[in-house]
Amino acid sequence: MVSQDANETPTFEENLTQLEQIVTELEKGNVPLEQALSQFKQGVELSHALQTKLTEAEKTLAEMMKDDDQTVAFEKSGESDSNDDH
Repeated sequence: MVSQDANETPTFEENLTQLEQIVTELEKGNVPLEQALSQFKQGVELSHALQTKLTEAEKTLAEMMKDDDQTVAFEKSGESDSNDDH
């Protein structure tokens, strides 16, 4: 785990890497129950933080494109996955 100063917020990429590490550990199945629950909770929190950051970035891009009178059409998360099977 990368240590951060109390005032330093981890980057999107650092959070994503940490989430990937948690998922890998949990998928191995060799983690004691208490540790697995703690990691799962941390993973959910990271997932929410990552989704929030992506939503903010999407809004920023939409505003920038709107200011330039360009068309903006972003998919809601999960839409592309459900349509790939057809």
